[in-house]
Amino acid sequence: MNYLIAVLADRIQAEAAYTDLEKAGIPLTQVSILGRGYKSADEFGFIDPKKPAREQARRLMNFSIPLGLIFGSTFELYTGIRLFPGVGTVINVVLGGLLGASFGAFGGLFSGGLAGLTTGSGDALVYRNRLNAGKYIVVVKGKESLTRKATDILQGYDPENIQGYIEPPD
Repeated sequence: MNYLIAVLADRIQAEAAYTDLEKAGIPLTQVSILGRGYKSADEFGFIDPKKPAREQARRLMNFSIPLGLIFGSTFELYTGIRLFPGVGTVINVVLGGLLGASFGAFGGLFSGGLAGLTTGSGDALVYRNRLNAGKYIVVVKGKESLTRKATDILQGYDPENIQGYIEPPD
C-alpha cells in the first residue's frame, strides 16, 4: 500500500483539495483529512512518539542494569574503595553492584528514552507538530497509480510538504 501525505496551510485548502481529488475520480474511502474538525493523528494511526521511546528505554535498561551490577561489583572488589568502611567486603561489593545497577538503570532510561523520542517515531512526530500548529494534512492511500494521480492534483495547492511512503510488507 502506498501513502501520499500533503501538509496544507489551512482548512479551506484541505477541503478544496479533497473536492478536487473527488472530481478526479479518486475514491473518497482512500482519502483522509487530518486536522481540527477532522481526524486526529491518533485516529488516523500515526505512531505516538512516546511509545517507541518507552520501548527503546526499556531495551536499553534491560541491557545496562545487569552490566552496571557486574561492573559496580567488580570495581568495588578490585579497587578496594569501600563505600562503608565499617562493613565487610561482601556487603560493600553488593552495595557497589546495586549502585552500578542503579546508574545503569538511570543511564538506560535517559539515553534510551531520548534516542527513542528523536529517532523512534520517524516522520509521525513532524506531522503531529504540524497538526498542533493548526495545519491540515491530506492523506491518500492506494496503489502507486492512484497516489501518482493524487500527487499531481495536490501539488497544485502548493503544499508545505508532500511525501510519499510505501508501507513495508508484514
